[in-house]
Amino acid sequence: MRRGVAITGVGAVTPLGVGAEALIDRWVAGASGIEAGLGRCARFDPRQTLTRKQLHRSDRFTQLALTAATEALAGAGWADELPYPPERIGCIVGSGVGGVETLTRQQATLQARGVDACSPLGIPMMMANAASGAIAMRYGITGPNWCVASACAAGAHAIGTAVRLVQAGEVDAIVTGGAEAGIDPLVVAAFARMRATSRTGISRPFDARRDGFVLGEGAGMLVLEEAEAARARGAEPLGRLLGYGATADAYHLTAPEPTGSGPARAMALALGEAGVDAEDVDYVNAHGTATPLNDRVETAAIKRVFGPAAAALPVSSLKSAIGHLLGASGAVEAVATVLALRRRIAPPTLNWAAAEEGLDLDYVPVRAKPLRAAAHARRAVGISNSFGFGGHNAVLCIAA
Repeated sequence: MRRGVAITGVGAVTPLGVGAEALIDRWVAGASGIEAGLGRCARFDPRQTLTRKQLHRSDRFTQLALTAATEALAGAGWADELPYPPERIGCIVGSGVGGVETLTRQQATLQARGVDACSPLGIPMMMANAASGAIAMRYGITGPNWCVASACAAGAHAIGTAVRLVQAGEVDAIVTGGAEAGIDPLVVAAFARMRATSRTGISRPFDARRDGFVLGEGAGMLVLEEAEAARARGAEPLGRLLGYGATADAYHLTAPEPTGSGPARAMALALGEAGVDAEDVDYVNAHGTATPLNDRVETAAIKRVFGPAAAALPVSSLKSAIGHLLGASGAVEAVATVLALRRRIAPPTLNWAAAEEGLDLDYVPVRAKPLRAAAHARRAVGISNSFGFGGHNAVLCIAA
């Protein structure tokens, strides 16, 4: 029998501000963190949570991860002492491009000043597993520890992998999520050359005028615990991770398979593991990148899975408010999903105004709306979708 998985703490740093509450408060209010066509974490000052040594030895993506993890652990009641033996706690963090800022800076230094000017910290700062290693060192976590790298699905895959470790009894608790600081000239230029990013600098998921995603940065972290162990120590869970589904399109490195079969199977797997019927789902936090192909394919996949129930199902995209955080997106969206479910509200898809034939779901345009669960004395259930370059699909089913 699989062990239950409770969410006992969450943390986030996003273009909407520092903290998980800032994320959900401002998104529900319809605020946007996108400025000048980019989703920067402008309110983030790493000096407020990191030591000088940590600042000197870490790339920005690791700094974002450490700050979000600090909030999540404090929320779980772990700030002063770990509630389990350190070897029974793990840490898995996803990232798409890791310390790319360090990589490009060190490359520029090498070209301009030669080998002797390069930092001996270059490799440990740029490696994608630096964030998970830094969190483990800060808190003395000695259980399973690694990075998941699956492009835009990395954060969700990291959480799903963490769920599996708890379910299997390999750990009693785990710190997991995703972090990304990819607003770098090389990354910006590469995505622009692919014509993946918006030329207008406006994120319009599911809107007929959408012209690509807006690049963002940030981190989202969760503390997961075996449900009975959390209850025994008196923790009050924020929600439950009920199911996880992962599939591959095996179709194209950047384009989704046109029928949406891969995302649909991932959603069906997550719901099947959760034991949740399609008509009992209250909300979908969409991958919703605002690229022409992704939004159409995701819509088709949702219709395939939910059938007639899809028409009344609120589907909204956080990327409309903060941009696309690449490998951190699935983790930040999971944090937002559990908080939205707790509030019994579907946050809005910003900038939606023009319908397109075939894209006819309830995308919660402009303003938030209550979930059906708000009118009934029952838990609220949602799914959070993440689909990455390479054909990676990861879906989390969450209840609160």
